[in-house]
Amino acid sequence: MADAQALEEVVTFTSDLIRIDTTNRGGGDCQERPAAEYAAARLAEAGLETTLLERTPGRTNVVARLAGTDPSADALLVHGHLDVVPADASEWSVHPFSGEVRDGVVWGRGAVDMKNMDAMILSVVRAWARQGVRPRRDIVIAFTADEEASAEDGSGFLADRHAALFEGCTEGISESGAFTFHDGSGRQIYPISVGERGTGWLRLTAHGRAGHGSRVNRENAVTRLAAAITRIGDHEWPVRLTPTVRGALTELAELYGLDTSLDDVDGLVEKLGPAAKLVEATVRNSANPTMLEAGYKVNVIPGQAVAFVDGRFLPGHEDEFRATLDELTGPDVDWEFHHREVALQSPLDSPTYALMRACVEEFAPEGRTVPYCMAGGTDAKQFSRLGITGYGFSPLKLPEGFDYSAMFHGVDERVPVEALHFGVRVLDRFLRTA
Repeated sequence: MADAQALEEVVTFTSDLIRIDTTNRGGGDCQERPAAEYAAARLAEAGLETTLLERTPGRTNVVARLAGTDPSADALLVHGHLDVVPADASEWSVHPFSGEVRDGVVWGRGAVDMKNMDAMILSVVRAWARQGVRPRRDIVIAFTADEEASAEDGSGFLADRHAALFEGCTEGISESGAFTFHDGSGRQIYPISVGERGTGWLRLTAHGRAGHGSRVNRENAVTRLAAAITRIGDHEWPVRLTPTVRGALTELAELYGLDTSLDDVDGLVEKLGPAAKLVEATVRNSANPTMLEAGYKVNVIPGQAVAFVDGRFLPGHEDEFRATLDELTGPDVDWEFHHREVALQSPLDSPTYALMRACVEEFAPEGRTVPYCMAGGTDAKQFSRLGITGYGFSPLKLPEGFDYSAMFHGVDERVPVEALHFGVRVLDRFLRTA
């Protein structure tokens, strides 16, 4: 059982890590090294040997292995990223890098995404060192750089260049799962991530005939691009149920006493009320236009126009995604992946997933766990290259009215101290017996 010191340290470590500004603006503009050195020092104090790795100076990753008691057992990867998205201090109630603890809440960028989980990992491992605890299976701990951009300096670099450090790892856990979702009617639901949609960030390029803005031009690149973007934005993607989403819908329907046949998925989602947020973004592929670039002067028709689209595809449906984009862009607009990562589907019937559910329900018996597919993605995508099956499991018991999803990349990101304590207790129980 996690001791009192572990509960104190998780708050301290969360606050300390928040105060280390690891803002990732993309394009390599980030320095994770101070946070990596902080995490490595805490692990070293617990007797673990750490390895610090960089593809680019300052973009530091930390890897350590804790030996288990059963050498024949597969290893488990426990990973968290050190970087955070930008935050405008003028919009916040407290400074986003203050790490202030006020009224039982830790404030700051990374409080939920995901320096809280980093702190939980450190706290649990250090408690084990004090208590002489060893897990059953080897646990590989990885704190990564660059998750909030391309992961090229983080998990992608580790998977491609340092696979030996993850030898024996068959499963992994990380962010975005086992948090409290309040449905507004007294129910507490704990979604555990068992899948992720794939990432398909697209660059669209329309070509045309450059010319004077006052003249007729039937080959206007801006017009062609605008038409393609409109088709993409208006497109109604068909329902496509993966095993994870099918499982989530079935369990939620049972919870609410609804028809579980899934003949009318959109109708069922609508009947779920607030709980629809857990599934509505993952019953189909999606593509949302987000950026436009064209022209340099109002009276000049440019010969080229560019747009970017945030596309996401479900496990098993990338080919359909590609074919649909070919159709929607048409003959005058080319598209390519600006950034692509695989979709993930993990087993719903694995002992590891069953143990996650049991551990959450032990400490939150009033709650109901359900499987969950993430609309976005995590470092689990890159680690899947090594054959590692990923789950989202960073437990938090949250109070009514706390909007977990709004904390991700939002203003006034924060996490309750009691949520961190719950997370340490659940994570400790899970990792001891996994």
